[in-house]
Amino acid sequence: MYLEIVSPEATLFSSEVDSVAVPGVNGEFQMLNNHAPVVSILKSGTIRIYTHTQSHLVFDELHAEVIPHNDDNKILTVSINSGTIEMKNNTLIILAD
Repeated sequence: MYLEIVSPEATLFSSEVDSVAVPGVNGEFQMLNNHAPVVSILKSGTIRIYTHTQSHLVFDELHAEVIPHNDDNKILTVSINSGTIEMKNNTLIILAD
């Protein structure tokens, strides 16, 4: 599945991933390849990105950080204050604050 994380300042992440876990307003949920279409609001928390390789480490430009999870360098985490997601046609777009 293709994941793009966008903030008001910049595109924070854009790549193919295995799965993504997000902090939904009713609890955390995870999306895998070919997930049904979803639109949801996110609350403050951590987005976990499960990747194929560590080559996805990207930025620390505008005070945002994508860092490898301590237990497994194929899991990246992004902390957010709030956001919105749309999953459609195997593409997940996260608009994050």
